[in-house]
Amino acid sequence: MIARTTGAVIRGVLVALMVLTPALYLPPMTSNSTEIVVFLAIFAFFLTFAEYNSAFPSFIEFRDAPPMNRLRFVGLMSMVTFLTLICKHAYTPTPTTAVFHGIGALIANVVDFPYSPVRLVVSVLPQDVAPSVAEQVRMTASVAYVAALVTVASFAWAVRVRGWPIGNGAFNVWINLPLFDPTAGGDVVARMQRDGRLNILAGILLPFLIPALVKLVADYANPITLANSQTMVWTASAWAFLPASTVMRGIAMLRIAGLIAEKRRAYATAEAPQTA
Repeated sequence: MIARTTGAVIRGVLVALMVLTPALYLPPMTSNSTEIVVFLAIFAFFLTFAEYNSAFPSFIEFRDAPPMNRLRFVGLMSMVTFLTLICKHAYTPTPTTAVFHGIGALIANVVDFPYSPVRLVVSVLPQDVAPSVAEQVRMTASVAYVAALVTVASFAWAVRVRGWPIGNGAFNVWINLPLFDPTAGGDVVARMQRDGRLNILAGILLPFLIPALVKLVADYANPITLANSQTMVWTASAWAFLPASTVMRGIAMLRIAGLIAEKRRAYATAEAPQTA
């Protein structure tokens, strides 16, 4: 009980710090944005604490199947921190921000090529946007996309090389997949395989579809302005993290479906001599 509570507190504090990071280093978005960010950080802390301190799952998937959620958090925290330091260089440059700004420029030169997701993000910017803002969007989108790819690759390595989730003991479907109903109908393995493939496909397409949807919505409503650095950080992070998290979920669902299928074959093989 004490270990669970301590772990829940640590997780809650880390999530709250992630929410606060852009606000601590970048200019506020509005006059009351600081109060809003503090409220969101407190809300994120209590939400995370309540989920991980409870013995019963609610909505967070793969709660007891590390390192999936840890990789998700590290990936998102890396995006937010890296992008915050890049944007901070435009206001109060320091040697540290200069290093991250230079790394971001190098990554952007590699990732920003024709028909890439980064090029699509830059293409949806308004025609009258300042060149400095366009360049900052280009760098933040590039860094966020590369961080998302590294996160997905790390989880794929954990699945293929380390055999996730076997190394963590028995996989409890009820705790780790609280929103998945195994009694909803149809074969569980087939449903998991279908969901896994759909999640991977959606995760691959989302970086391309989101800019197109933003461009379509901009014709009928005012689009989100990226002139503010905090807005830019969270927009780029969400654009990259949501597809990465979706792909990771798809990989996990396919892996679990494979384990269930292997267990079924093992049971069938063990029962075959008895029925012969």
